[in-house]
Amino acid sequence: MQSGQLDVPLGLASPGRRVFPVAACQSSAEPPEPKEQVLVRMGRGYTVEESVEKYLASLSAAAGSCKTGLFIGQSSAQKDFVVLAVKTPHRESEGGSDSRRVSGPLDDTDADWVAEHARQVSRMLPGGMNVLGLFLITPPELSKEAQNTLKRLLFAVDRCISKSRLWDLSEDDVTDRITLHICSKTRKAICRTYDVKDPKCSAKPADWKYLSSISSSWPVLTCSVRVDLQFPVTESSSEKCMKDGLRRWAKQIEAGLCLINGRPASDDSELLSGLKKSTKTSQQTIQAQILVSEEDPVRRCSAVVQASSGSVRVRGTVHCRAYIHTNKPRTRHAAQAIKRDVVSTVSNRVEMLLEDQQMNEGGPANEQQDLPRRVFAPLPGSRLTVCDYMFPDETAADVAERLKEMLDWESAEGDIDTRVESPARRSASVSEADEGCGDGAAQDVPTESTAEPVKQQKASQYYAGVAVAAAVALLATATSLLYLNE
Repeated sequence: MQSGQLDVPLGLASPGRRVFPVAACQSSAEPPEPKEQVLVRMGRGYTVEESVEKYLASLSAAAGSCKTGLFIGQSSAQKDFVVLAVKTPHRESEGGSDSRRVSGPLDDTDADWVAEHARQVSRMLPGGMNVLGLFLITPPELSKEAQNTLKRLLFAVDRCISKSRLWDLSEDDVTDRITLHICSKTRKAICRTYDVKDPKCSAKPADWKYLSSISSSWPVLTCSVRVDLQFPVTESSSEKCMKDGLRRWAKQIEAGLCLINGRPASDDSELLSGLKKSTKTSQQTIQAQILVSEEDPVRRCSAVVQASSGSVRVRGTVHCRAYIHTNKPRTRHAAQAIKRDVVSTVSNRVEMLLEDQQMNEGGPANEQQDLPRRVFAPLPGSRLTVCDYMFPDETAADVAERLKEMLDWESAEGDIDTRVESPARRSASVSEADEGCGDGAAQDVPTESTAEPVKQQKASQYYAGVAVAAAVALLATATSLLYLNE
């Protein structure tokens, strides 16, 4: 077995803290000669929730088939935390089964399906939570190509998720992603990491440890932000114009000042310093507020006049939430997580509305439409929550069905929190940050989108001009007649 490879049967470790060794164990009783010894560097550390081990142990792959899935969690400078594993949902096909039957590596269609599942799941994650990697379960006859397949899937997933991201990665962002291959017969696992920003990278070893309740004491940051955005659009590229407008707004949010419990979060101090320590029976809630300044006057003066066919206005109040690990987190990391959640929840709703219109062959361009509102559901056996977006014509049952399909768990309708954002009301709002409201309901509407076609405006202006011209002509005629009579 190669150096840096994990080769340990799942489910056979001792109770409590379990560690997958990075180097292979020597089966010979005689110590190797010094010249044959190989020094193995420890790879990136991964602390994994025990429920993930149980979930993986419950999955299997039949002969000639395989199963893929995602790892979800949070990264830090020192190590990553994996709190959830979810299998890729079944792709409907004639005569298909729950597992895909393949004769070799997964084809491009399967890669696209895995990447699309990762994109949908990433929408359901609050701030601070990300897709950290993939797992692949295969029978022994398909294990040979497993690592090449995992690497290809990993880069496909990263490309798909990056397309929807409206911010640039910072120096603090971790780009290593985990892959885990499991043999369905022997339950042996091979764990490796790849740097998704380097397509030519080679596999690196990893330190994989199972612990219980790793996220039970994670604090949660909450805030509500009022949004009032207007984007000029053209008939040929309205979607691109909206994304460009959202990207400019995202930079404003990124540059804004974040207050955590009323204090600026611009320094490098520890987030939990001076705060009451959370226990396994309680979760600490931290109030956040984002203050955004007006647009830079220099940039405003450099604006150019551009023809447009209409405009789209997005306004309302969004509820934002982010979870932060307790491994000495910094305030700037917490501010980054909640800001990114603000940007993600708005852009996700706009994307979902555009997708819904495409599926329904469009809709009236000059009407106000309600964007989906955000709802939350608890992660089983954890204090963490995931989110979903509910359109006005949907119910909690629809959300529970999506949770089952995307995250592979049963969620009771009563456990889904639909109160954090109120149903849309036809009222105006201002573009400024509101104080965090904890887990209570947001005070204004969620977001709503209004399209204002320029052609309609021009038509109304045209008819008004004709009416005024006619009135002037009649007045001139009357004046002339009076003059002639005299």
